[in-house]
Amino acid sequence: MVSIVIPFKNTEAFLADCLDSICIQTYNNWEVLAVDDGSTDSSSQLVRNYSLKDPRIKIFKNEGNGIIPALQTAYKNASGKFVTRMDSDDIMLPTRLEYMVTKLEEHGTGHIAVGLVKYFSNRGISDGYDRYEKWLNNLTQLGTNFSEIYKECVIPSPCWMVYRTDFDACGGFEPQRYPEDYDLTFRFFENQLKIIPCDKLLHYWRDYDTRTSRTHEHYAQNYFLDIKIDYFLKLSYNSNRPLVIWGAGFKGKTIAKKLIAIDIDFIWLCDNPKKINKAIYDKKMNHFSMLESLNNPQSIVTVANEEAQQKIRAYLTGLQQKEMTDYYFFC
Repeated sequence: MVSIVIPFKNTEAFLADCLDSICIQTYNNWEVLAVDDGSTDSSSQLVRNYSLKDPRIKIFKNEGNGIIPALQTAYKNASGKFVTRMDSDDIMLPTRLEYMVTKLEEHGTGHIAVGLVKYFSNRGISDGYDRYEKWLNNLTQLGTNFSEIYKECVIPSPCWMVYRTDFDACGGFEPQRYPEDYDLTFRFFENQLKIIPCDKLLHYWRDYDTRTSRTHEHYAQNYFLDIKIDYFLKLSYNSNRPLVIWGAGFKGKTIAKKLIAIDIDFIWLCDNPKKINKAIYDKKMNHFSMLESLNNPQSIVTVANEEAQQKIRAYLTGLQQKEMTDYYFFC
């Protein structure tokens, strides 16, 4: 059985589309564990009406407050061999569950089934979301998602499936840390689960102004940066190598302050003539060529401009440095 975990709050306008897309799946051995996270509209009654028609759909009240307690409430009641998550405002393509179950059974435990996603909206998709969709799908087609994990969340929260045993080994929904989808992705990475490449569109991802990831403080940029640096220090950082930060924009400064606060030394590089040889937070800014004099450095690159990233990558490659070993893009 596939356990489909769905937290919901005030999504009555979209829930019917979501549940209908599950009910018409070509794979029938599933259960929905829908948890009401304090809805004030008719969302709860809508789900309850579906559950009366289809006993595979089960509804619960959140035992806490917020998405993580809702996920925990749902999972506590789950009984499937496989686990997946679904957002209450999204739509599954009809073969999504069948495809993912088949791939997991082919590859066995220790793997994550993923799929291509497509944003949709009644007001069009912004350039930023369009770029994110293309970037994410390119990684998914190759199964190389983890190669750019420090840039952004590389596994879309409503389009993955794993064995329950693997999910439990990774800590499931237990950690009280937001953004919860990015934290879970890092735990998949930490536990060395392998991503099964996929070139099939399996999920429609709805965008609108009031969706949680746009409006809630837990999905603000500083939360993402906290997760990135904490997992970098835990999984990738080598304290015997000089640590370097590239760039002094918002992300570079935020990371620098965090490292200073926890007493981790670093060298700060940039190519801005106005900043070179000046100090920020009592740390001198150096020209990036200083990197060549360092013995086996590790670099965190916080430069967001894509053209500049290409130049930095080419420069570091020329120094025989490897991505995700010697340097890491954080944006």
